Amino acid sequence: MSFSGKTTYTNGSTLPEVAEDVSDLVAISSPHETPLLDALGDAPRPTRSTVHEWLEDSLLPNTDTINDSTYVDATTDTSFVVAHADRFRVGDQVRLDSANEVMLVTAINTGTNTLTVVRGYGASAAGALANNGTLTIVGNAALEGADADTARFTSRSRKTNYTQIFSATLEVSGSELAVRQLGVADELDYQKQQRLRELLRDLENSVINGRAPAATQEGSATVRRTMRGLIGSISTHKFVPSVGSFPSDTALTEEQLNIALREMWKVSNSKVDLILCNGKEKRWINDFVGSNRRFSAESQVFTSLVSMYESDFGVCRIAVSRAMPAGTILLLDSSRIDVLPLAGRHFHYKPLATTGDRESGQVIGEYTLEVRNEAAHGIISGMTA
Repeated sequence: MSFSGKTTYTNGSTLPEVAEDVSDLVAISSPHETPLLDALGDAPRPTRSTVHEWLEDSLLPNTDTINDSTYVDATTDTSFVVAHADRFRVGDQVRLDSANEVMLVTAINTGTNTLTVVRGYGASAAGALANNGTLTIVGNAALEGADADTARFTSRSRKTNYTQIFSATLEVSGSELAVRQLGVADELDYQKQQRLRELLRDLENSVINGRAPAATQEGSATVRRTMRGLIGSISTHKFVPSVGSFPSDTALTEEQLNIALREMWKVSNSKVDLILCNGKEKRWINDFVGSNRRFSAESQVFTSLVSMYESDFGVCRIAVSRAMPAGTILLLDSSRIDVLPLAGRHFHYKPLATTGDRESGQVIGEYTLEVRNEAAHGIISGMTA
């Protein structure tokens, strides 16, 4: 091309031959990451109904508590009341956790929940009985040649959640489709992508914070069907500062985290592998290593980051989600959590009938949350620092 001698430093509007320098892509400034959904991954199967159900079972419990405060001599009493006498059998060796004393059960009165025992069994040192003390069943010793005991079993329980419809409508005029756009090759496709990002963001928020309606949870013409999220699903392991024996610190400490992980490990078939929190709570976890961090003059990089937390109770990834409420940390076993689409209703685009000079449609999807073994998950809340 020959040299023209023209300049381009004057206003571009007076020089139509000078094109605008615009990127081929539009930068998205709003956050649309879904760290929880990314950590969980795609579900292995869809749900087949708007009312999603799954079965859970448990083993017969092997612990109980003393429910008796009327002792004559707490180190020699041979009968006492427990909370659930039907958990025991004659011939059980029972350990008193507070003293490591082992007792042998010789009689059971289920009407009064009373156990009769041999104290200090096997030359173990007798300890003091205490109300609310924990008893652990070591195991049962059957008599040789004895008749079979009465069969004992647990009943499987049915757990339920509901699907929730996520939808967004879009419209693009015929003129908008025809003109050349800056940074966008196809306005309709671009709007689909934007609405999908928003719906994925809403899905993650619902998986964490969603609640099912108090009544008519299956939905009706006037009641919207909503899924129950993680926070609403966890009831067994809820840790709050100064409640029970949980430490009173209002900013998460390593002691609090280990207490929570230990309590969950003690009573459930759990392996927590995911800690989910918000930004401030993540900084608390980073501070676990603050006192041990070293910085030398030779290094020009200062690292203040904990991405994995490894303890005696498992190795946990740490994910930061903007959807997490302030002062709340979720402790999750990700192998027992699935976000399931209703069969044929994963996020997709559905064109709507044309009623004028425009293209319109819906991005729509229907999902639910399956939280198996609720006791395998925990929540720390009420952190106010």
